[in-house]
Amino acid sequence: MATEIGRIGVIGAGQMGSGIAHVCALAGLDVSFNDIDQNRIAAAIERIDHNIKRQVGKGAVTDADRAAALARIHPVSSYADLADCDLVIEAATEDEQIKRKIFSELCPTLKPETMVATNTSSISITRLAASTDRPERFIGIHFMNPVPVMQLVELIRGIATEDETFDSARALIDRLGKTVAVSEDFPAFMVNRILLPMINEAIYTLYEGVGSVDAIDTAMKLGANHPMGPLQLADFIGLDTCLSIMQVLYEGLADSKYRPCPLLVKYVEAGWLGRKTQRGFYDYRGAEPVPTR
Repeated sequence: MATEIGRIGVIGAGQMGSGIAHVCALAGLDVSFNDIDQNRIAAAIERIDHNIKRQVGKGAVTDADRAAALARIHPVSSYADLADCDLVIEAATEDEQIKRKIFSELCPTLKPETMVATNTSSISITRLAASTDRPERFIGIHFMNPVPVMQLVELIRGIATEDETFDSARALIDRLGKTVAVSEDFPAFMVNRILLPMINEAIYTLYEGVGSVDAIDTAMKLGANHPMGPLQLADFIGLDTCLSIMQVLYEGLADSKYRPCPLLVKYVEAGWLGRKTQRGFYDYRGAEPVPTR
């Protein structure tokens, strides 16, 4: 039987965490919003306000809805402030050690019945659950980016996840007006297991000189009807995140077809991570993005 979720904690005020806070608050849920950097929370709330205003402009929500949603988001400075949450969703960087550290510090502050979820896009739910004191109340809830726009949410059970936890998570996704796709707990789940090797192959195509950045993206937009070229999409996701997911696939499935392209590694080593650093496969510092190769 599903547990009614009224208050949600969100850990991580980056792109994913702010998107999750946005959709939860707009759906009428109280959100306790935490990040190690309080300035990031303030910036995230500004971004949420800006994004809901865009929805108001399109007639999707009213300005009263926007004001009510913002009033439901409460910045909190410590995990102890998440003690009254029914569910806490971790949306920190895609690094297993960071996530495990968060769970080890978070769980002792929570009520025994509080559910914990991770928004990981690739890491084993079973393994992350084992680092908590409540593996049966732990689940993967993988939102797509950008969260307010994308309809899909992957739901992933760990080996110990109880039916009640799964049912509660599914009911939450229904309440957010999104569609659930249930994945088994394999590296990168479904979407990224299919998507990231395609992006990695596009980077190999660039690396081997088969085509330029512009040619590859144009080919996939006009030849495969993709809304965004794979290199443009890689910049949007973040090249560090793309590399992390490819490493999880390569290590988890031990198949050479998942080997990260050396050019992807080089860009990440250079700190050219895509849009968030203003340079990746495109340079975003001018009025229009310019290919860097």
